[in-house]
Amino acid sequence: MLREGASALLVDSIVEGIQEVKGKDIVHLDLRDVPNTVSDHFIICHGDSATQVDAIQRSVERFAQEKAGEKPWHTEGSDNSEWVLMDYVDVVVHIFHREKRSYYALEDLWGDAASRRYENVA
Repeated sequence: MLREGASALLVDSIVEGIQEVKGKDIVHLDLRDVPNTVSDHFIICHGDSATQVDAIQRSVERFAQEKAGEKPWHTEGSDNSEWVLMDYVDVVVHIFHREKRSYYALEDLWGDAASRRYENVA
C-alpha cells in the first residue's frame, strides 16, 4: 500500500504519461469511499488503434517509473491491445481500444465513485 501522497504522485504521473501520447477521455475514479473495491484508484482511457494503446502503455510505464518510482505489479492484455490492465496495487490503469471501452463501460459500473476527467493535452 502506498502512502496517500505517493498514491497522488502515481496518479498524476500516470495521467501525464497518458497525455504525453494523446490518450483519449482520461478519467480518474477515486474508489476509496466505495465498499468492496479491489483498488483505491482506477484510471481509464482509450486509444484509437492498437498502436496507440501500446504507446499509452509504454508511456505510462515510463512516467510512473521516472516520476513516482513505481513499476506495475502485474500487466495483462498487451498481446491484443484491446484492453490493457496495469496493476500498481493501489492504482489500476485501464487502457482500452475505443470500441472495447464503450462495451465494458467501467465508468458506469463504478458510477458511485468520485470521478475526475482530464483534458487531452494538445
